[in-house]
Amino acid sequence: MKYRKLGCSDLSVSTLCLGSMTWGSQNTTAEGHAQIDRALDAGINFIDTAEMYPVNPISAETQGATETVIGEWIARTGRRADMILASKVSGAGAVGSRGGEPITGAAMHRAIEGSLRRLKTDYIDLYQIHWPNRGSYHFRKYWNYDPTDQDRTSTRDHIREVLETAATLIEQGKIRHLGLSNESAWGVMQFLQIAEEEGLPRVISIQNEYSLLCRIFDLDLAELCHHEGVDLLSFSPLAAGILSGKYQGDAVPPGSRRSHVANLGGRINPRLEPAVAAYLSIAERHALDPCQMALAWCLTRPFMGSAIFGATSMEQ
Repeated sequence: MKYRKLGCSDLSVSTLCLGSMTWGSQNTTAEGHAQIDRALDAGINFIDTAEMYPVNPISAETQGATETVIGEWIARTGRRADMILASKVSGAGAVGSRGGEPITGAAMHRAIEGSLRRLKTDYIDLYQIHWPNRGSYHFRKYWNYDPTDQDRTSTRDHIREVLETAATLIEQGKIRHLGLSNESAWGVMQFLQIAEEEGLPRVISIQNEYSLLCRIFDLDLAELCHHEGVDLLSFSPLAAGILSGKYQGDAVPPGSRRSHVANLGGRINPRLEPAVAAYLSIAERHALDPCQMALAWCLTRPFMGSAIFGATSMEQ
């Protein structure tokens, strides 16, 4: 396994990260624990979760269950020091997480206490803002996102509040570093500028979608992250399993994510199959497993901190 220092921090993370968002819905506690064991045995030391997980489907009744699965593993094994643990505070609209309240300093304090309790740990290595209060163009909202109703001053005041709260949580030993997720280039730059101007914690990572089928990060965030020392944690590097080829021919394998979410979060569209067929052809021509090819390609990108993959079976 290869490891990289994440952003400007001292966190040495494996270049592959185990995602956990199916634990508690598509996966049982025992299956989640088996995945953690297999990952650690293979040298993966990085696990990503969130207070709103599991998903597929998202349910207010199950939110927080994934952190509980991880916490039970930590309590049972006592191996907290063997992993770098990342979690996230939910933004506005996540009904099962504190009633769907937006992110504020007070909300972050409430959220971290809940996560620490479920995870059965005293600290989280990387605490991430799951999505900005103001919304974003991610999750295929590219053509509908309109920032013209945003107010620059109030947005920067909010970012300052988040950074000040992170500083308090770091001082208290509850988190080690702050990261972002589903952010824009302008948003990341505001976090960096305010932190530099006011001596507040600097974000070290951004968790956005990135794969052979989703490369919008290359357009602006790649340049920003290169110059500013912020690393990408790519989620859905297999495009929700699409790049495996298992959905070709409009297939819906039993128990797959598509059997729970028919359009895979808007990823299914008329242009999809020809693109996937081309990638599958490349993999076949070079005797490569298409999933391994897609992950390996992500790891060649100069801004990549770690690629987050998930599984619903040990075979995967």
